[in-house]
Amino acid sequence: MAPPLLDLPSHCLLPRLRRPTSGRLLLHLRLKPLSSSSYTTTTTTTTSSSTSSSRAPQVPPSLHGPSLRRGRRLPGETDGLLSFARIFDLAALRVPAAACAPLERRLRGHLLNWPRVRNVVRQPGDDGGLLFPVPHPSLATPSSLPTAVARREKLAREFNARGFVQFPNLAKMSRPPARKRKGKKDEGGGEAAATARDTKDKVYVVEVIGERKEEHGDEWMGLVGEEGFGRITWRGGPTRLLLLDENYANKRVDDLPEAVKVVLDHETNKDGSSSYELVQCQLTLFYNYWPMNEILEEILPEGIIVPTGFETVGHIAHLNLRDDHLPYKKLIAQVVLDKNKPKIQTVVNKIDAIQNDYRTMQLEVLAGIDSLVTTVIESGLRFQVDLSTVYWNSRLSTERQRLVDHVFKNSDVVCDVFSGVGPIAISAARKVKYVYANDLNPTAVEYLERNIVLNKLERKIEVFNMDARRFISSIYSSQHVHPVTQVVMNLPNDAAEFLDVFRGISWNHQLAVPSCVMPNIHVYGFSKAEDPEYDFHERINLTLGENVSDVEMHRVRLVAPGKWMLCASFTLPVSVAFAKPNYIAC
Repeated sequence: MAPPLLDLPSHCLLPRLRRPTSGRLLLHLRLKPLSSSSYTTTTTTTTSSSTSSSRAPQVPPSLHGPSLRRGRRLPGETDGLLSFARIFDLAALRVPAAACAPLERRLRGHLLNWPRVRNVVRQPGDDGGLLFPVPHPSLATPSSLPTAVARREKLAREFNARGFVQFPNLAKMSRPPARKRKGKKDEGGGEAAATARDTKDKVYVVEVIGERKEEHGDEWMGLVGEEGFGRITWRGGPTRLLLLDENYANKRVDDLPEAVKVVLDHETNKDGSSSYELVQCQLTLFYNYWPMNEILEEILPEGIIVPTGFETVGHIAHLNLRDDHLPYKKLIAQVVLDKNKPKIQTVVNKIDAIQNDYRTMQLEVLAGIDSLVTTVIESGLRFQVDLSTVYWNSRLSTERQRLVDHVFKNSDVVCDVFSGVGPIAISAARKVKYVYANDLNPTAVEYLERNIVLNKLERKIEVFNMDARRFISSIYSSQHVHPVTQVVMNLPNDAAEFLDVFRGISWNHQLAVPSCVMPNIHVYGFSKAEDPEYDFHERINLTLGENVSDVEMHRVRLVAPGKWMLCASFTLPVSVAFAKPNYIAC
């Protein structure tokens, strides 16, 4: 007795007609319902030499999953995107659509498990609604099969006001495809260009071997529909293909695992015929299927490290290519653009390191839209940025969020000395009492003001365009400002050198010592030392002219091998703030 794995309704078990056709590989299963371990398979094989000669040797089971190095290339000379298409041989079960989902659950572990490839395939033209049930194989005779004229007359008799609702294929059957004019050349480069256009947006295609469409007159195609030709038989309902694991390719039913045989044996009819057909398929994976690293490994010479990451700024992908990547920079950029659309629309590469006071980078547009103006969304805030004139680093978003969420308080007054376009200042303004934001770059200040208005925080931020030392001196010398409680100095290359401005910053407020609040300073810097925290701490002490005992060090990120970006947080010592100043602001 077969195990009660699935109870299918009787209309889902469709008998098959034995109707071999030249140039096809037909596998008709006749499973004897004797026991789960006894099977007899009758195989009728009629293949052309072209089909058998194009088949590659079976891949060893140890190599699992799709790869550009494993699949076969398309036959003939291919270039462009078609050169990345690969063909893989697979086996599949053709099953009734109604029984597809239960059978898929029962065969779990034996089906194809490749990324982005569904193991249930619906073939074009096999969308159900076929009008004539197939007679039982024992009763099927050549005279009992309906002809094209009989099918047309039956359509005319049974068509009613419900129209296409009752006959979903009627529209396709009654409207022949447009005929191509003879002698007119194909526009856009001929047949190869047409094939490239057809496969441009495709990810993969599954084709059953031996079921290619045959050539018939256009008048017959319009009469009975193109699904009436090129099929083994007419069915009474739609079917689906269940793609089996790649290790089952080119195997017969006897070679399948026992678990699959039990399922197939359970689904046989009482007369021994089966409604499930084992077919051989070709799975073609196109350029859009392969991930970025696979494409780059294919196009770059052997020995060159494949670039794996980039910084995203709005719709711009920012690459940092090595010297050996530069001869292939256009190809790399195009692959990055193709594999990250529509989010990425421009790909740029940094030409030189940051060497100016405004912290702007020299960028080269390699692919996509020739514009470096973009909008960045970070923590629910919008920032307009022009990478050609201002500085932005998306990799510091986590650090900025750390300051706002875990360091700043609602009652704080924040002073952002090197604000740029305002990622810290605007984020903090949503939480703290007030923010003073400054930057030396006038273009950055212009974008800062835009972003403040864009995020509706005009009442909580005051903007300055000054040198850092003059800005800090003016804030502490003014009588009309809120007492500053947090100072952020995010200029890792030079920020520690500006700490000398805090020595004697409160020299003119000697009488207000008891009521004076010392700010918490968060200064950023780089270090290549073995002990980066100790090295950065010593540089802070040297600039302030006094040993600062309580300094909290936080490693932000590793910017290069052996080079750390650090954040040092400490409270400005009273002895430093009221010491004799060694710096006089101009």
